Amino acid sequence: MILSLGAGLERSARGAYQMIRRVLLAGCATVFLAVSSLTLAASPDQFTGAIESAQLLDALQLDGELFHVQGLEIQGGTIWVTSVDNDNHRGYIHEFDRHSGKLRRRLELTDGARYHPGGISIAGGSIWVPVAEMKAKSSAVLVEIDTATLQVRRTIHVADHLGCVAAVDGKLVAGNWDSKLLYVFDLAREHPEQPERIVPNPSQTRFQDMKFVDGHLVAGGHLTWLSGAVDWIEWPSLKLKRTLQSGAVGPVRPFGRGGPYTGEGMAITGRDLFVVPEDGPSRVFHFRLDS
Repeated sequence: MILSLGAGLERSARGAYQMIRRVLLAGCATVFLAVSSLTLAASPDQFTGAIESAQLLDALQLDGELFHVQGLEIQGGTIWVTSVDNDNHRGYIHEFDRHSGKLRRRLELTDGARYHPGGISIAGGSIWVPVAEMKAKSSAVLVEIDTATLQVRRTIHVADHLGCVAAVDGKLVAGNWDSKLLYVFDLAREHPEQPERIVPNPSQTRFQDMKFVDGHLVAGGHLTWLSGAVDWIEWPSLKLKRTLQSGAVGPVRPFGRGGPYTGEGMAITGRDLFVVPEDGPSRVFHFRLDS
């Protein structure tokens, strides 16, 4: 009887422990949400709209398998998107029809331990893609791909993680992990893998995608898990000139889905700004900038 009573007490103790644990976990989640709400409420200057000084015109659903979206480019009737399949350690560039959103074709970019394709850029008939290891201070290859055939023209090996690249006039500018540093490469050099210069990011934005537009480097990325920015940077001085803030796709960033409108893929043509902030299934959001 004593043994039976002891076993019963032990079961009761375990049950009470599990109940207390559930209550504590629920309480922690409630406190976290409450603190998050208070934090947002306590920041009246925080931008909570879509993209500052921009009007949302439309959103195109991309009809084809995408994973964690990284980069975006648009030219004529074609949309290119890079994405990384983290579960299987595979990286891809996908080509979509701009009018229907239908997937046309895709090219796998996996290069051994390097399977993270980043922000992309078109120059002439080439599209440049950085493909890196999924960790800081690692390695990457800058891949030049023919836009018509999707054939790889050349690869340039770099001794750092590179997450985005922009191309103009035989030069490449690439951002490393969180774009803390901007690498400038001269493709005309005998050893183009050796950067011409390395410049600290003039902005706090963690660039995910960047393009050259009208003599400026235009780069988008996230600031926090609820906000992002688009920066205009003078070229070739790489001095920050202008910043637009952006908010999240929804009121709270859904874990594993998307985030700030400029959190990942971004393309820009004149006053038209296109972003793909969501993992697959994804949409291309089209904004018109005020100026």
